[in-house]
Amino acid sequence: MSRQTPRPYSNGTETEHRPGSDPAERNIRAIADLEREALHERTTADRLGDVISAITGSVPFGIVHALWFLAWVLVNTGMIPGIEPFDPFPFGLLTLVVSLEAIFLSVFVLMSQNRMTRQADKRAHLDLQIDLLAEQELTTILRMLRALCKKQGVNVDVPTERMRQQLEDTDIHSLASNLDKRLPEQ
Repeated sequence: MSRQTPRPYSNGTETEHRPGSDPAERNIRAIADLEREALHERTTADRLGDVISAITGSVPFGIVHALWFLAWVLVNTGMIPGIEPFDPFPFGLLTLVVSLEAIFLSVFVLMSQNRMTRQADKRAHLDLQIDLLAEQELTTILRMLRALCKKQGVNVDVPTERMRQQLEDTDIHSLASNLDKRLPEQ
């Protein structure tokens, strides 16, 4: 993602904050900025797919189609006097039109879903990165706390294996390998 112009009170990093603003507000603003950027960076095809998906996924679209099918059937079964049937039962032309419509709608819906999946993957990677940074920061804090206690003469024997493990860096590759072994195959 490219950054256009720095925000006010910013040096270009997301960690800068406006004086007096609370962390939750900064986070909300940063997330909203990321979402706006993602929407802005959509291609024309992505925008078209999103618009078509939004329209076709609406109640009015369903109602219009139901009325259209009803009118088609009424006209082509000869139930409306004065209008000659043009697609007699079993409605071969209607089947062709609906099949073509379904193909194109499926393509646009899949395009929209693929874009949303890419965006969700970006969010998941960002979330993982933030989690890893938080884990590293917590490990550093635990080490610093232990060093401070030791310097002040406070006895901080680590009585359990779990506490000893928490003072160590987390091996991400080992965790991922363990997870792969335990998760069921798809």
